[in-house]
Amino acid sequence: MQKLIAVLLLFIPTLSFAQNDQTFTSENKIYLPNIKTVLCYNSNKEQSLPVIMLNSSETITFSFDDLLAGTKNYWYTIEHCTAEWKPSQISTIDYLGSFNDDRIINYRYSSNTTRKYTHYELSLPNTQIQPKIGGNYVLKVYLDGDKNKPVISQRFYVLDNQVAIAAEITNSLQVEYRNNKQKVNFTVNHAFPIPNPYQDLKAVVMQNFNANTIQVNSRPAFVRPNQLVYNDLNTNDFWGDNEFRKFDTRSLRYKADNVKDIYRDKESVNVMLFQDAPRSVGAFGNQFDENGNFFIRNTDGRDDKTEAEYMGVLFTLNAAAPSANGDAYVIGRFNNYTMSNENKLLYDASRKQFYGNIMLKQGLYDYEFAWFNKDTKTLETKPFEGAFFQTENSYQVFVYYRRPGARWDTLVGFTNLSNKVSDRR
Repeated sequence: MQKLIAVLLLFIPTLSFAQNDQTFTSENKIYLPNIKTVLCYNSNKEQSLPVIMLNSSETITFSFDDLLAGTKNYWYTIEHCTAEWKPSQISTIDYLGSFNDDRIINYRYSSNTTRKYTHYELSLPNTQIQPKIGGNYVLKVYLDGDKNKPVISQRFYVLDNQVAIAAEITNSLQVEYRNNKQKVNFTVNHAFPIPNPYQDLKAVVMQNFNANTIQVNSRPAFVRPNQLVYNDLNTNDFWGDNEFRKFDTRSLRYKADNVKDIYRDKESVNVMLFQDAPRSVGAFGNQFDENGNFFIRNTDGRDDKTEAEYMGVLFTLNAAAPSANGDAYVIGRFNNYTMSNENKLLYDASRKQFYGNIMLKQGLYDYEFAWFNKDTKTLETKPFEGAFFQTENSYQVFVYYRRPGARWDTLVGFTNLSNKVSDRR
């Protein structure tokens, strides 16, 4: 066992500082390996959805860490996008009532940490950057004022609230999936005329703020006076998945939830989690989770932002490969549910075991295991986590309207709902 631990710890995450030759996309993405722990949320509640009301006092809090430490010349701007997250192709004059870009000047150095880093933070809107229309926005961070040197792209939303959304979560109406899927039905109530709802209005439904789950509704099932109903039998069906797995590293002085061992020396901190087993068979087991979220916490110090340690976290999954051609990943909101070499697991066929080491900042984390089938090009959690109707999930419904003659999509409605246990009984 000691030999195995020694071998696994060789996979401590390291940073590669190759030249960045990427270009910006409209996805939540980090372009440099030294950038970690990107947070973006409505400032009223930590890790809430980054949705703010237009012309209100609400703000977005955005932050990240640079593991190269020191001070860098980071700049940022924002870009308006369509309902499908394509650039709106409109002038900045149309959506910005301020300057086009600005430098991030709010930063602090880490203290009392094994690995040194610099924490950057900003708030939107501010005196320099002020969106003046509703819709989808991408915050772009780049180096040295050069947009050809991308660092981070981050989605957020500005709501010009004009409609009311009534939504509910039910069993799938498809009999074969009633125990595995959840269906979202909703109604859009509007007080202004919508001449062509089949063309001018789009509704997007998403599960647990996971962009991989997005379903776009371009046609309501029923059109009534001042009301659009979306309850088609075959739309807005989502796999229920399972409650997220979790671990607790708020303190590195003792082993908390799901932590088996803690190894630390003068240069690094490594945490080994208990080995996980697949949950695709058997009965549903209810447990509290944060629907994929994560929270930076450090109870050993006084400041979560600058005194939390960076750790190599060792994940181990005891499971056979679901198919011959594919890869396993650890996903959650901490990595935007995306696939990268950093969160891809290695597979030991002789042991039927997946394992990997990911660098994360000290705190509370939800995670799950997913399998990317290279033949079907699909990323699914069902092979490892199962899918149950009883799972508590949150769903986000966004409604976009392009009025006749307009050149952009406006976010006119939003709601966030969940099927908590108390609501299901």
